[in-house]
Amino acid sequence: MAGTPIGRRALVLAVASTAAVAPARPSLAQSQPIRLVVPFAPGGTTDLVARIVAQAMGERLGQTILVENRPGAGATVGSQQVAQAAPDGQTLLMSNIASQGIAPTLYRTLRYDAVRDFAHIGLIVESPSVWVANPRFPAKTLAEVAAAARAEGPGVDIASSGSGSSNHLLIVQFGRLTGAKVNHVPYRGAGPAMTDVIAGVVPMMSDSLPSSVAHLKQGSVRAVAMSSTARHPLFPDVATFREQGVDLVSTSWFGLLAPAGTPAPVTQRLGAALRATLADPTVAARFAEFGGTAGSGNAEDYASFIKSQIAYWEPVVRASGAQVD
Repeated sequence: MAGTPIGRRALVLAVASTAAVAPARPSLAQSQPIRLVVPFAPGGTTDLVARIVAQAMGERLGQTILVENRPGAGATVGSQQVAQAAPDGQTLLMSNIASQGIAPTLYRTLRYDAVRDFAHIGLIVESPSVWVANPRFPAKTLAEVAAAARAEGPGVDIASSGSGSSNHLLIVQFGRLTGAKVNHVPYRGAGPAMTDVIAGVVPMMSDSLPSSVAHLKQGSVRAVAMSSTARHPLFPDVATFREQGVDLVSTSWFGLLAPAGTPAPVTQRLGAALRATLADPTVAARFAEFGGTAGSGNAEDYASFIKSQIAYWEPVVRASGAQVD
């Protein structure tokens, strides 16, 4: 859509008003695909959730939603791009715990406000983290991982999808609680990290469960611990961190955001499509297959949730000493 941001906002409002009178008539916005920015590389949980939602929401909107991967700097590169995009409903963010919950404290010079610079559409799904290891790595429990880290001079390398993720902080906190020397190895997404774990380039990875499920079922990696409060029904044989004597609980979460200033009729239309998507038994079943629990898809709930997550993770980040420029 050509023109200035003000012109685009005026056009979106005009289209929404016309649609209210004649809903069967296609709008100019509906003739264009929506960009759904994923701030991580393909192959991770954020990407997986985005592709499920893009297809299902697109069908309800009668509009194509294209997933665009923009990895970098712990999900902040893609998030900043969306924050600065035209507020016309044509560019959305697959937001997550790294971009909205942890980045505000972790990054000294974050170039967006995780709350004020976005229009909230809804929480999509939550899932726990799982630590996986290359099958040839001898440590099978957290105690054995800690022992190996203490025994080896340089310590044990553990990968994650990137700096600033909850999986990054799980690694940091594990080292603090156990005294083990663990080295965080950040990647530009869970997919590349998992590839190197399977190949034995790094022995372990802290990952969100959804992007690890298929590899665990195939046996290409082995589960060491789950970050949930109780054992997960998909993997009842995998003990939690707490069961193994390490007091860590964490979930990854994913939601939908638009740039701040997006007109209310547009965000309401997107929100209605998201809620219908989350209520679809087929979508819920797909989430359940990889260990996810569907969210409410409510805008106000998601805004409050993000604020609470920033408050929750702030002392954790500060206590860990982790800081990124």
